[in-house]
Amino acid sequence: MNRRDKIRFGDTTIEYNIRRSAKRKKTVQITVDGGGVQVAAPSTAADSDLREIVRKRAPWILDHSSKGLLTVPPKRFISGETLPYLGRNIRMVIKAETRRTTEVRFDHWRFRVAVPQGLVDEIRRDRIRRAFVDWYRRRAFDLLTAAVGQWWPLLGSGEISTVLIRDQRLRWGSCAQDGTLRFNWRTVMLPTRLIEYVVVHELAHLRMNNHTPDFWDLVTRTLPDAQQRRRDLREAGQSLPM
Repeated sequence: MNRRDKIRFGDTTIEYNIRRSAKRKKTVQITVDGGGVQVAAPSTAADSDLREIVRKRAPWILDHSSKGLLTVPPKRFISGETLPYLGRNIRMVIKAETRRTTEVRFDHWRFRVAVPQGLVDEIRRDRIRRAFVDWYRRRAFDLLTAAVGQWWPLLGSGEISTVLIRDQRLRWGSCAQDGTLRFNWRTVMLPTRLIEYVVVHELAHLRMNNHTPDFWDLVTRTLPDAQQRRRDLREAGQSLPM
């Protein structure tokens, strides 16, 4: 009997088709194809066991799935929801106040958001989202500028590069010919070890504006586990909520 089920992995929903067969005795096989995520299982396999198996294989599934197969539900920006910061899911506390502007504060690992009273749902969500983007951009500039300064003695030369924060949906960062470093503001949603990888990757481009084996050798000499960080970055990027 065939059926559909789903799990949550971080902020990503993975839906999958279950195909049970009496001929399959023990093993559970997971494949990803044009029809989505397929789980072939013994007829006696419990749904709860299959969910746990899919959850354990979620990083592999994310790595092999097209974006159309996975959904990151849009944020409603209400109290109790979370947004990532430095790799941790931070809970929001939203409070309507008599005020004209929306403000985000990071307080004891909580996002405390003050929003004007009387806003209708769509306008309220948009105001809060834009306030979060502004907050993330400011944090990104401070943290990434500091990280560039930290790694500059090892990978840079001369006057330190200018750091700009941009909305680059398809890129974590870029290095211009004049040495200007541009970073996606969403980078500060990542764990610090992945932020470090993004910075080292772009600084390495100051020496080699390509992705040749020599470039990857430089990155790996700087960060011995760079390839694992690169894989983790690809996985993390699948589930960012904004």
